[in-house]
Amino acid sequence: MTSPKQPAIKDVSWVLEPLLGLPGVVHALVLSSDGMVQGASPDLSREAGEGAAAMMSALQGAARAVAVSFSGDEHTRLQQLVVDTDTGFVFATPAGMNTVMAVYATRNIDMGVVAHHMQIQVATLGRKVMNSPARDTGTLA
Repeated sequence: MTSPKQPAIKDVSWVLEPLLGLPGVVHALVLSSDGMVQGASPDLSREAGEGAAAMMSALQGAARAVAVSFSGDEHTRLQQLVVDTDTGFVFATPAGMNTVMAVYATRNIDMGVVAHHMQIQVATLGRKVMNSPARDTGTLA
């Protein structure tokens, strides 16, 4: 018995190139809300990218649930998630319908610059490939 053919996921790695040019940015991903890689840094291994995408999907879901619980408002939208580690930062932001953009950067970056450039690339992604506007007010938490 054959399984139904999965639709091909369009590679949107091109949208990450300007982010990867920022000082201190090491890796970036575009992933679906269910953890499928849609685009990745060229030097990120497939295994690392898939693992990061799966964990980011779970982290985004947990962050949305926490935001709703704390706010008491089921319409609360998640706009950005930042993970601060001893070696760097992980930034994640909704990038359209069921899509997330994530970046890993070293500690010596300007967080505002990275977040700003992520918003620019999310808007670019939305204009070029998404069926819905990218990140107007975040994803529902």
